[in-house]
Amino acid sequence: MSVYIINYKDGAKVMRPVLTRKQYTSLRNSRKQISLVASIRKGNTSLKNMLVQMNYSCLPNESGSLKGSTRMSTTIGMDVDWTPSPLPREGGEQTTASKEEWLKKVPELVLKKKEELGLLMLERSATKGYHLVFKRRPELSQEENLRWASELLGVEYDKGAKDITRVFFTTTASEEDLIYLDDEIFQIKSVECSVESLETVKKVDSKKLKDNFQTENSELATDSQLSTINSQLKYRNIPYSEIISRWWEMNGGEPQEGERNVKLYQLAVNLRSICDNNKALLLKIMPRLGLDEAELRGIVDSACKEIPKGISKAMKEVIDSIQNIENEDDADIPEEPSYYDRLPKMPMGVRESIEAVGPNLSMPTLTAICPCIGALATGVRLDVHGTKNSLNLISYIAGDFASGKGNIDPVIEAWTSEVKAIDKVYLEQESEWRRKKRAAKNKEEQPEEPKLPVRILTLNNTVANLAERLANTDGKHAFSFTPEADTVAQKWKTAMSDFSVMLRQSYDGSSYEREARSADAVNVHIDRLLWNVTMCGTPDALYRVVNNYTDGFQSRLAVARTPDNTFSPLEENPYVITEEQKNRIGEVAHLLTLMNGTVVLPKLEQRGREWLEQIRQEAMMNDDKVRARQRFRICVTAQRMICCIMLCKVAEELIAKHGFEEAEKEMKAKPDLWKKMLLKAQTPQALEAYDVVADYLLDCALFFFRERIEYAFNSREYAGTMERKRTGRNDSIFECLDYEFNFDSAFQFSAMMKRGSVSHNQVQQMLKNWKKQGLIVQTESGYRKVQEAQSLSH
Repeated sequence: MSVYIINYKDGAKVMRPVLTRKQYTSLRNSRKQISLVASIRKGNTSLKNMLVQMNYSCLPNESGSLKGSTRMSTTIGMDVDWTPSPLPREGGEQTTASKEEWLKKVPELVLKKKEELGLLMLERSATKGYHLVFKRRPELSQEENLRWASELLGVEYDKGAKDITRVFFTTTASEEDLIYLDDEIFQIKSVECSVESLETVKKVDSKKLKDNFQTENSELATDSQLSTINSQLKYRNIPYSEIISRWWEMNGGEPQEGERNVKLYQLAVNLRSICDNNKALLLKIMPRLGLDEAELRGIVDSACKEIPKGISKAMKEVIDSIQNIENEDDADIPEEPSYYDRLPKMPMGVRESIEAVGPNLSMPTLTAICPCIGALATGVRLDVHGTKNSLNLISYIAGDFASGKGNIDPVIEAWTSEVKAIDKVYLEQESEWRRKKRAAKNKEEQPEEPKLPVRILTLNNTVANLAERLANTDGKHAFSFTPEADTVAQKWKTAMSDFSVMLRQSYDGSSYEREARSADAVNVHIDRLLWNVTMCGTPDALYRVVNNYTDGFQSRLAVARTPDNTFSPLEENPYVITEEQKNRIGEVAHLLTLMNGTVVLPKLEQRGREWLEQIRQEAMMNDDKVRARQRFRICVTAQRMICCIMLCKVAEELIAKHGFEEAEKEMKAKPDLWKKMLLKAQTPQALEAYDVVADYLLDCALFFFRERIEYAFNSREYAGTMERKRTGRNDSIFECLDYEFNFDSAFQFSAMMKRGSVSHNQVQQMLKNWKKQGLIVQTESGYRKVQEAQSLSH
């Protein structure tokens, strides 16, 4: 196998095979991929890390990971970037070419030599040059293969991309980008070998290499062949002898009498994970400590019968201590996807909010302010999928301590300042009532308690008091914000179920009733619970706030995460909100309160349906039930959030045209003006923002909750089943299958994608779903993909 797509699992790169041309081109031609390539080529190079990544030069470790792989595949990936270097010309002379001439000439050079090179793939890269894949010459090392190809073609290769684990950022499958592709690249080859072993034994013929380094039970080559190798065998360029010496240092020293066999067994178990589980190599490097060949072989045999689990923590600590670094390839781990770079220009109010916190906190801030905007525009009802509801939103901004969440606080303060000023008058009246009540404690006549519509509500409260407050808002939205959800989780510890119920019903605008047990307490009856909430806190607090994954609360939550700034330098000019930004936010916030009525936004609705269908197809082809379920409410939440942003756009246009004071008068004189303007605000930029927000919410939901949801639905306490393991959108079972296939092949690929966790009944149900949805039809010999399903891109 020569083509692997790179995904991430728990922060580590994992490799999954790409088995067909159809799957390969689909990955390259997704809507998101095409958009990213176009943006990068316009100069937005920060988006490069979001492109699909491929590896062509190595095979995955047993755990499926890329890091530290030493097993070479039968092909080589080569990166060719433009530099002011000579190109071969007719007649043999060389002249330095311009970039434009170079870009035009390189494909000609490569295709001219494709047979001699063994070319399998040639693509235009996203930025500076080309990537090509060719057949490996097994007698040459990785770097020697690259040098050989470079000399053959007369072009320089990227010296920094010579490692077999190097990944390539892929472009599209258009003719301009994917210049050449040979189906042989997808064929599974049996010849594979270890890179360290090949570097030291490259003079041995290829048959012996295969015998020596692939067959688990084979012996190494003869002593005469390996006499010069014995002290040179290495892992990551570290001699095994040094690794073993450090192992003894860090694990109690060399074994003493009575513990030799046990300690040698432990060493063998840990060593084999960095020896490709190669028994012959293990026998060669293991210290004997007085054991004869038969005794050592017995220990190694026993160690190799253990289930392989990848490199152990103890062995990793040994390797790291020798290299004196924490991670060998941290530089290759891309940053968080730059959703900020995908966002189109934001309207007034939203724009100032993002400017006040900086690009890294753009999406968390956007997620935080939308519930506030929805609460301010309390009279607006949006039609989504035929259901008309208010802009009810609940968000949680998750991040470790000192991750920058506190920068969001003053932004929320700016949005709520006007409502807080009104609340302050009500709270003073309430305080005056309390003073009078205390003064009249022993009098027969007591002052009547006022029912004051306080709208900014603290979450550091009891369920009863909060419910009473929510009942007194005069049919307007209440809004709650907490910068420390940890205290909320502690405060509501014994009433988290009530808290969850209230928030769930507020998302849907349902009625809410609370019967008081005491005669002195207040009964609460709310026809439509209007309550938007923004919480900021640690992931740990998030899991205490959301502790049930089957009741629907989690899917009603818009979750964002702050970027990891553990090692980020302090900004020279830290982001702070300015008075001008506060004033502009305040103007938009005021106009939002004047909007009242129900709106239907057909273009936004259509965009939501398109996104929903896209995710449905991806989820079905992956049999990914978690993703399929998450998409429903994320589609609704994203539409509400984009509506909030579009309302700010309407306010901006009114202020730009009339000025703030005149805009207020215009809105009061023409109550439906904002509706007409909102219809026009369904611009391509606004619809593009929908994709960004929906993708972001889905990514965050799966990041925080996928495994917990799967566990909850798999538990004995839940009647349903969800057998899916954690995977990404790119490993599609459907795409792996041929145009015509049978049940056995469907079962085989399902087992591979789900790492063996699959039953015949589950595969049968998956095929039944595909038939029902028109993806496949049944034939005499098995199944056949419907042509329309074949042409679906990711």
